[in-house]
Amino acid sequence: MLPHAIVPTLLAWLGTALCLCACGYACASLWAGLRHRRRIAQPESRFHGRPISVLKPLHGGEPGLYDDLRGFCLQDHADYELLFGVRDANDPAIAVVRRLQAEFPQRAMTLVVDPTVHGANLKVSNLINLMAHARHDWLVLADSDISVTADYLSRVTAPLANAEVGIVTCLYHGVPRGGFWSRLGCLFIDDWFAPSVRLAHAFGSTRFAFGSTIALRRDTLAAIGGFESLRDTLADDFWLGESSRRLGRRTVLSEVVVGTGVNEGRLRELWTHELRWLRTIRSVSPAGFAMSFVCFTWPVLAIGLWIAPGWPNAVFAAAGIGARLLRYFVTRIDMRRPFPRRDILLTPFRDALLLLEWAGALIRWQVHWRGQVLHARKHAPSRYS
Repeated sequence: MLPHAIVPTLLAWLGTALCLCACGYACASLWAGLRHRRRIAQPESRFHGRPISVLKPLHGGEPGLYDDLRGFCLQDHADYELLFGVRDANDPAIAVVRRLQAEFPQRAMTLVVDPTVHGANLKVSNLINLMAHARHDWLVLADSDISVTADYLSRVTAPLANAEVGIVTCLYHGVPRGGFWSRLGCLFIDDWFAPSVRLAHAFGSTRFAFGSTIALRRDTLAAIGGFESLRDTLADDFWLGESSRRLGRRTVLSEVVVGTGVNEGRLRELWTHELRWLRTIRSVSPAGFAMSFVCFTWPVLAIGLWIAPGWPNAVFAAAGIGARLLRYFVTRIDMRRPFPRRDILLTPFRDALLLLEWAGALIRWQVHWRGQVLHARKHAPSRYS
């Protein structure tokens, strides 16, 4: 056992370390956001010359689905096709696609209804079924709940003109559609996920790929073994990017920021969804995830001050909280989003809930997704497991 006199000293060190780490992360993520704001002041290239196949796997009649899909019908790109895929002939998403086909008869749209299952990941099975109908060599994959502006395709595909680029991906912001709990879900995306990506990117990391958008060429997809290589994986978007990077091809984080619907109307729904996200993140970066508790500014600073009260730690806490609040506004300016001041009052509760979810994600590996139970440790491409 430790001598009695050493315990207070260890607790003081622990409390100071927590305050320092939480303050340091808050300040660093604020710096990354400000740095990015300066960088995007330069004009971004667009590309209209190559035809594009857009693959949209669908599942159910989600809130806002019509408006989200309609945005893909209004692109200013000269030549592209839309492929919508469902597994069930009774899927409510079919009616939405039929409505769009009637509204935009001039737009090349294909609805693929195919129940064939190719592996444990049903989304990847859907993509495999869609790929059989894709006519073009430049591909864009986007989840069903993504909302975009008219210049989206022209901007996200521009980097593909460089043969060294493997994939292009983009960040996303939350679009609340379910009241209070969906607003908290948006804070998960806008105030934790996006700043952490910006910070990693500021230090040179490109080890990410998001289902919000992945643009790639057909030759890159073929080189990694097609979607078939991902049919039994969890985090298929990440592993698609990782497979491309291991071929020596670059990942580009586009300046485009799309919207994603946050529909959870109850705490239980939000908890389940975010726990799935966190366990998925843990599956691809266990060490980084274990240390990510320093991102939860409010509760970590509170714990640090409780363990080791004193003016130095109070200064660290004040600086960390100030940076955390400033980041709220910087992130929304970066994403060209409104910033309701009432939601800034939710940030302490948001960080505390995230800390609890983080602890829950450490306990088990199971991920519940669309009626399936996947094990995060087992669902990676065999070549990397």
